[in-house]
Amino acid sequence: MSRDIGVTKSGLVVGVVLGGYHLCWAALVASGWAQPVIDFVFWIHFIKPIYTIEPFAIARAVILIIVTAAIGFVIGSIFALVWNALHKA
Repeated sequence: MSRDIGVTKSGLVVGVVLGGYHLCWAALVASGWAQPVIDFVFWIHFIKPIYTIEPFAIARAVILIIVTAAIGFVIGSIFALVWNALHKA
């Protein structure tokens, strides 16, 4: 059994997870629920909320999702490359 991790597959998995997470955030902003959610998250961490959520902009949301998915792809790919290099027999 090979212990290698597929570089592309790992990149895609992490990219989809990070991109999907930010797609959910964009949906919260679009629905108007982002401010209460971020206020609650700060509150449970004992942080006084000081940030305000701006109005939803589809172009910015698309950029957010693409950039975070691309970063996730790079991180996942690097992880697989390092894993494979460290587990050479």
